[in-house]
Formats: sequence, C-alpha cells, structure tokens
Amino acid sequence: MTGSPFDTNAPHPEASNLTAFSGNTLDRRSEYREENCLEEALKVDGTHLLAFTGSRLILKHDGQVLDPLFAAYELMEFQPDFDNAVLLGYCENGEPRIAVPVGVAADDLAAHFKPTEARALYRDGLLDVELLGQAAQAAALINWNATNRYCGKCGAATESRIGGYRRVCGACGHMTFPRTDPVVIMLIIDEQRDQCLLGRSHHFQEGMYSCLAGFVEPGETIEHAVRRETFEESGIRIGRVRYHASQPWPMPHSLMIGCYAEATSTEIKIDQQEIADCRWFSREDVGRILEAQPGDGFFAPPAGAIAHRLIRDWVDWP
Repeated sequence: MTGSPFDTNAPHPEASNLTAFSGNTLDRRSEYREENCLEEALKVDGTHLLAFTGSRLILKHDGQVLDPLFAAYELMEFQPDFDNAVLLGYCENGEPRIAVPVGVAADDLAAHFKPTEARALYRDGLLDVELLGQAAQAAALINWNATNRYCGKCGAATESRIGGYRRVCGACGHMTFPRTDPVVIMLIIDEQRDQCLLGRSHHFQEGMYSCLAGFVEPGETIEHAVRRETFEESGIRIGRVRYHASQPWPMPHSLMIGCYAEATSTEIKIDQQEIADCRWFSREDVGRILEAQPGDGFFAPPAGAIAHRLIRDWVDWP
C-alpha cells in the first residue's frame, strides 16, 4: 500500500526548491526602493547586468563558457535602454544585479553572443540555479515594463520608477505595478486504482503527456480553479486538493501553483477545444514515461518543469 499525497509532506519538505527558476536568493530590499535606487546601483563598482534583446537573455560565449553577466561599459554596443532597466536586488556581497533591455535585435548580435529564451535556459542547463532564478525575475520584469509603456486609463506615456517596480503616467498620474499571473497545474490521482491522469495540449511535442493546467480566474480560490479546470478539460470530478510546490514561470510572468487533486470520478469526457487527449496511467506506466525520451513513445516534461516534479514525486511517494 503506497502512502497518500494528501496525508503527508513527503517526499520533500519544500518541493518548489527542485523546480527550475526557483534558486534566486537576491536580497530584493523591496521595502527600501527609492526613486534613485537604480542610478545608485549603477554607480557601484562590480555591478553586473543581465541584457535582454526582446524576451531573450544575451549570453557571452567563447565555445566553452556561457556567461550572462555584463559590466555596464560592455553593453554600450547593444544600445542599452537604462530608462527601462530593472534593479533586481543585491548579492550576499552587496553587488547589485540589474536587468537591461537593449535595442540591438537578436539577429544582429555578433557571433560570440547567444540570445536565448528562458525555456531553453533551463531545458538545456545553460545557467546555474542562482543565475537561472535571476534570469526568470529579470525576464518577467523586462516584459512587464515593455508592455506597460502607455497608461491604461488615458493612453499617455508612462515612466519607470523605483528601479522598475512601478510605472507612473505622466499625464494623469495613474500608477501600475508588476503583475504575476497565477496558474494552477495539477496531477489528478485515482487512489483506489493507483493511477493518475495526464493530458496533451494541442501544441505539445508529439508523444508528450503532462499535468492539466489553467489560469486562476478573478474571484476564485486555488482549490476551485483546480476543480473547475480539471472538469472543463477532462470531465473528471475532484475532491481533496493539496498544494505541493510552485514555480516562477517567466513566459511571460506566471506563477505555477502545483497541486495534487483527488479524483472522485473516473469517466473521461475530453473538451477537444481545451486539450488534444487525456487518459489514465498506472504508476508503472508513469515510471516508464518519466525515463523515456522524445521519440520513444510517451514521455514526460523535462526535469525542472513543475509538471515533472509533480509526476516524479507521486511515483516516488513512500
């Protein structure tokens, strides 16, 4: 008899630490952001910057080492936009870390620079866990600032304030703040039959099955969102819901909220507009799926994805 994920904190005391983008330990000093905090940080010797062309992080590479950290003077050839830079926080030694959008397009960069999307950064293991977490914070804030250049009330231009964490309309004074979009992602478990429900989105790579997921809507709890999204996509009714882990997801600025959900029905009724397929898998089947690679039949999302964490931890439950 296996243990139940609804009765214990096993197999990890904090499973979020095992997901990609979760290793950011910068001191954000969120309560002490002043209007001149970005300018003061740029004056500090040893300050390092992460540069973005569009949504891509620029990596320096010499064939062996990939390095995302630039000194300010190294960015001048990229047309840096310091007016819309973001002060991410401070390392343990006091060094500021800043994210900067640049004007040079990805296709126009020299060959020794590698512009890389956030998904590839974790999937291909290009950065250590700390830098990967910083890149996630940076990508989300660069995107938010880029998409809020104009006021939602009057349409006038907005200005970046307090290091990139507030935008203020120059005409009406309306203020906006960075957003995080909550997304529930859940592994539905049929405990009586010791099986779980996995599905396929229409845009998935052929053969990949993953957890169901969906955005939390206004006025909705996490538990209600899990039950609603599961029923809408698969027709499965849900009883107990247990939070397991979360993951920053900078595509563009989501928080994935990983849960286990208890199935109280088993008949699948797929909404073809929502997903391409979903089906029940035994624990043994899921174990094989986790070890499979693309092209080997059914396979799971890569390690680092919160869906992989939810599936792996269910299989490994004591």
